[in-house]
Amino acid sequence: MFFLTTVGGVLVGDIIVQLFFLLILIALVAVVITLIVKSKDRNKKLNRIEEKIDKLLSDKNG
Repeated sequence: MFFLTTVGGVLVGDIIVQLFFLLILIALVAVVITLIVKSKDRNKKLNRIEEKIDKLLSDKNG
């Protein structure tokens, strides 16, 4: 029973669970940051495409 082993009065299982939850928290923060960055990049790409389409339309009409 490795999880019931104590180190300095603290259960090893408790440490493992706390580390697991810390990793989940870090992963959630990383996902949110990634989504924000990708959203900004997508908006920049869409703006560039829109500018190109506007230029093509103005060249065609002009």
